[in-house]
Amino acid sequence: MLCPAFDNEKYLQTQSAHIRDRIAQFGGKLYLEFGGKLYDDNHASRVLPGFQPDSKLRMLLQLKDQVEMVIAINAGDIEKNKLRGDLGITYDLDVIRLINIFRELGLYVSSVVLTRFHEQTMARAFQARLEGMGIRVYHHYAIDGYPSDTAHVVSDQGFGKNDYIETTRELVVVTAPGPGSGKLATCLSQLYHEHQRGITAGYAKFETFPIWNLPLNHPVNLAYEAATADLNDVNMIDPFHLEAYGVTTVNYNRDVEAFPVLVAIFKKILGHCPYKSPTDMGVNMVGNCIIDDEAVCRASRQEIIRRYYEAMCRLKQGKTDEETVRKLDLLMKKAAVEPGERKVVAAALERAEQTGNPAAAMELPDGTIVTGKTSDLLGASSALLLNALKALGGMPKDLHLISPVALDPIQHLKVDHLGNRNPRLHTDETLIALSISAATNPMAEFAMEQLSKLRGCEVHSSVILSPVDEKTFKRLGVNLTCEPRYMG
Repeated sequence: MLCPAFDNEKYLQTQSAHIRDRIAQFGGKLYLEFGGKLYDDNHASRVLPGFQPDSKLRMLLQLKDQVEMVIAINAGDIEKNKLRGDLGITYDLDVIRLINIFRELGLYVSSVVLTRFHEQTMARAFQARLEGMGIRVYHHYAIDGYPSDTAHVVSDQGFGKNDYIETTRELVVVTAPGPGSGKLATCLSQLYHEHQRGITAGYAKFETFPIWNLPLNHPVNLAYEAATADLNDVNMIDPFHLEAYGVTTVNYNRDVEAFPVLVAIFKKILGHCPYKSPTDMGVNMVGNCIIDDEAVCRASRQEIIRRYYEAMCRLKQGKTDEETVRKLDLLMKKAAVEPGERKVVAAALERAEQTGNPAAAMELPDGTIVTGKTSDLLGASSALLLNALKALGGMPKDLHLISPVALDPIQHLKVDHLGNRNPRLHTDETLIALSISAATNPMAEFAMEQLSKLRGCEVHSSVILSPVDEKTFKRLGVNLTCEPRYMG
């Protein structure tokens, strides 16, 4: 498995120091737009082995006395119950989750801003829930001509009609449950209102990817493109930075395209633009904390393969389009990577061919490959889980961990009462049966203790899994891919 390639402690220190410097640059008040996942950045932890999913949050804790959190959420996303794909929960529930996490860690959550608000019923109900939690709620509105019509945007009829978010600390982190939530507009609106009040404030952006001081086609930057293939994000050389400093840096198309407009807005608000390029706006120090570039490259190539399989399955399910798959196929070629580099693929397909039924394979932390086959009692994923736990615990392969006393009632319930024709246990049912067996079987209890070791393991299935099995693997922290076909 992957060895640490990223110095997480160095990152925590250098990143927080760099943000302090940026606060000082603007005289003591900074609005920091936080892109990507703040709390659980699993993509970063996969492509930068050693990066902890909560590293960015831990970094902010080093600035705890200076920081306050403002969470932006698009009121339209509340209305249409938009889901955060990696967690399977709606954006509004994720806001609640983030508030609770921030509070538990001692971070001050000052407010939530409902962007593009126009009296939506569900948004109003969500506001009442937030206010019941002691959270202040503000409204920002759709602005005609945003962002290009700067004369209108930077006026009483533009940013001026938005609520002024009252903040008290020198670092205001504006975050969100996902893209399209209005973080940038929230920051710019606040700069306008602060300037109207005679308060000096600045803006900066924290975006982990693409990593600005790595080459354009470095695998970690290509992996970011793979992760955002459906958003049409494209990495590119920052032409403004190259012209201003003669230095090549990497940014992405949306920031480069929007920069001239941002310059115009800054000039309207502040009288000048403090930045010469999109790269200048960023404060990201991730690239300076990579300690093993070769390991990062290997991890990033694996991520590109995983994204390719994910897109192929989504296409089969009608959840994405062929253009996204073509883009990922191109990225595979650009990174010079083949699906065969993912060891569990060949193992799962070989086992499926041997048995004539769906199968799955897992690569354990020491590089050992274990497989699971379909049987009368267990689906391939369930068998794989049990085989992996036995291998991790050094137990015999033919050991039966689950007692019939636990197994039979579950199958009886499924077939005789819930109307299922298939008595095989899904992964969640298998884990419940294992936990019941653990009450009387020490070996089953020992197997349960191995579950935490599955985090970060690689799994491949010869067929698209049920949502139940997919969710179980996700909760276990397993990196799952599937062949783009259904069980025949």
